[in-house]
Amino acid sequence: MQARRLPAPRGAFWLVAGYRLFRRNPPLLTALTLTYLLIVQVGVRLSPEVTPFLLPLALPAMVLIVANGARIADQGNRLLPGSLLHGIKGNGVPMLRLGGLHLIGAFVFIGIVLLIENGGVQLGDFDKVEDPELLLALSRLLLLAIPFLMAFLFPPYLTGWDGVPAAKAVFFSFVACLRNWRALAFYILAVGAFSIVLPGLVLILAGQISPAASQVMQVVVRVLMVFLLAPVLSASVYVGYRDIFHPPTDEHA
Repeated sequence: MQARRLPAPRGAFWLVAGYRLFRRNPPLLTALTLTYLLIVQVGVRLSPEVTPFLLPLALPAMVLIVANGARIADQGNRLLPGSLLHGIKGNGVPMLRLGGLHLIGAFVFIGIVLLIENGGVQLGDFDKVEDPELLLALSRLLLLAIPFLMAFLFPPYLTGWDGVPAAKAVFFSFVACLRNWRALAFYILAVGAFSIVLPGLVLILAGQISPAASQVMQVVVRVLMVFLLAPVLSASVYVGYRDIFHPPTDEHA
């Protein structure tokens, strides 16, 4: 399967285009993204022993449901019965195989993290973002996660919509991201700017005004993260897939 090689600034375009796509149907994309996040949160809280095994198996289908919402908004179609299951219905075995690869990848990643960090870092510790050592550990985790992100960024789209077998979809995703590492780097920088740097600056400025202003802005930032940034990120990944694998026929960029 052919993957276009795109210029570096194109990665920032994915985020901008994701926002434009979100504006076409905010209720649909917000509802799908929040449902996705809610399922993950509830699953982890209700069954922390079982969910880490089941969630990766279901993750490709969950991602594709959200992506179907982005696709509906992109094409200007109406939400019809079954349209959110496009690529999933009748395609259960390949999607389950892809989920199995997600599970294997998750175990490999966790094993590498435990080996490097010697089990000394717990996910709950990252709530203490003011700790420099934990920030350094988080940075290491993010670097380790990049190859896994590259391998599993596009497979749900490739397997669900394009009929690519699960293993090949993982391979094609990694190769596509490798060919477009500059665009992917720009995308990650743009996401970091809007999800970390900008909110951090806002909270710092609010803290300089008063503790009350800081508390209010913390609530505002969290709401914007959930109701705006999360749906935009979901839409932007769809835009990246479309841009690399299925550019519009009148696209010359």
